[in-house]
Amino acid sequence: MNAKELAERNVGENLDQLMNLDPRGYGVCRVLYPGARSYMGEPIAMKCAKDLKAALNEDDIVYIITGFVLLPHMHAEMDGIIGAMLLARLVARAYGAKPVIICPDECSLAVEKLSNTVGLHLYDTAEELKKYPVSVGRVIFTKDNAQAKQQAENILAALPPKAVIAIEAPGANSRGVYHNAKGKDLTALEAKTDILFRKCQDKGIFNMAIGDLGNELGMGSITEHLTRYVPYMGENSCTCGCGGGSASAVAAKDIITATISHWGAEAVIAATAWLLEQPELIHSRELEEDAIKTASACGMVDMYGWLDYCIDGVEKDFHVTLLEMMRLCVISNLKQFAKNEEWFDKVIEKHFFA
Repeated sequence: MNAKELAERNVGENLDQLMNLDPRGYGVCRVLYPGARSYMGEPIAMKCAKDLKAALNEDDIVYIITGFVLLPHMHAEMDGIIGAMLLARLVARAYGAKPVIICPDECSLAVEKLSNTVGLHLYDTAEELKKYPVSVGRVIFTKDNAQAKQQAENILAALPPKAVIAIEAPGANSRGVYHNAKGKDLTALEAKTDILFRKCQDKGIFNMAIGDLGNELGMGSITEHLTRYVPYMGENSCTCGCGGGSASAVAAKDIITATISHWGAEAVIAATAWLLEQPELIHSRELEEDAIKTASACGMVDMYGWLDYCIDGVEKDFHVTLLEMMRLCVISNLKQFAKNEEWFDKVIEKHFFA
């Protein structure tokens, strides 16, 4: 290990700890993270950022799958859509890539309005997306299981990607049933994006997933951990009667678990900013606030169903403050690394860090 590698590890540790703060105090993030960390083998947001960097070049297509529709109001939730649009901003600015948001119809208006908020031009055709710079695409994915395979093949033919990211997207269990946090059946409400994600995996396309419970697309990478420690995840533990439990059956190559999936996205953004030594890639607090307000105005709901400025029960000011902490962790290290490199070397000589 050298000084730069030690800095990378410890910036990654800082970001992982921040994205797993537990203001609600119910502890699921503390349960999920050890499983994800064991699976990934190193700080997980930094690992995902490194792998995404290795996968992308200019003009590459990136699928970003999101959109979890909730009961009882049958609206999509705030968590996921905002992070998806901020990740779209990241891959466009950092790599010159072309993000494509793939979501249910309930998120369509939010994608349109948030595109303006994050500074990207929205296009609905493959031709326009490929032609114009600073752009983002939108694909409304079907909820009809019978149509999903053909739509997935059409999308892949028109816009073959180099990476696919799922963030707070519903993931079916091994029996094809989608569940909410309390094990209720949401199958009829959810876009069948699992099929597209699996097809990407079959083609060897880099894939990663961000979740905060275990019922999200991609979280099958830690199924054993989920079924052992998280309520409603194991067989016969869901409340819908399917017998399959709520855990997603799809296993992503890279995963991030965070208290709120939105924070996982922001940790990847901050890690990328550190890797590229471009802290300006981290969006401003004003943009964060505007994105939350815009998503709410477009009908995205908090986890409790309220149309307010909360994501998963956590108020806007907390999200802004956490973003600033991530930014400062990145900036502080980049500014002070040269001054402290000799000290880093001395720490490494003591062999605490393997």
